[in-house]
Amino acid sequence: MTSPDVSPSAAGAPVVLTAAQYRQWVRQNPEQALVDLSGFIPGLRLDIRYATAHNLLGVPLYARAAAYLRRPAAQALREAQRELAGHGLGLLVFDAYRPYRATVRMWNHVQNETYTAPPWRGSRHNRGCSVDAALVTLATGRPVPAPTDFDDFTPAAHADFEPVPAAVRHYRTLLLTVLARHGFGNYAGEWWHFDFHRWAEFDLLDLDFAELS
Repeated sequence: MTSPDVSPSAAGAPVVLTAAQYRQWVRQNPEQALVDLSGFIPGLRLDIRYATAHNLLGVPLYARAAAYLRRPAAQALREAQRELAGHGLGLLVFDAYRPYRATVRMWNHVQNETYTAPPWRGSRHNRGCSVDAALVTLATGRPVPAPTDFDDFTPAAHADFEPVPAAVRHYRTLLLTVLARHGFGNYAGEWWHFDFHRWAEFDLLDLDFAELS
């Protein structure tokens, strides 16, 4: 699909904090910090699709594979991982914090608000408060049965889609239930997408991962 260019400076684009503004906020309030999940959540697995060509654009959007969330969201996700471990399961993260520029590129490719956030609104991913996740078996690290692959733009990706096999329904329900218990609300159009309930407290960011190291 082709589409007209949209840039962060386009009319109606939201305010996006600079690196200096972000660091100032963090100094004033440590909860603003973006936390590297790989070192923060024991046993977490990553499959960061946007660091590869295996995504909806067919080209990498990130220079390296990494997953960050704002500190309160990261702490809540760590508690969810701890609860899932009691079931012999863990989280597999496809994406978390997403620089605003990546949201703009996605919108240029798929201008459909069901699946991509428009630049004039930005994404909760840009706030460091959304995570795209599935489940894996801790013993093997292998994904459990899921309704669809990540970024499947069909009705089968909806969180309440039926019919699905019993095992898929079981794991889908467990993922939604556990993450909801820890403050993450599901976006009904994507079984894998979860927003931390305090997302409105955090501004949009356009920092690449190197700036967060």
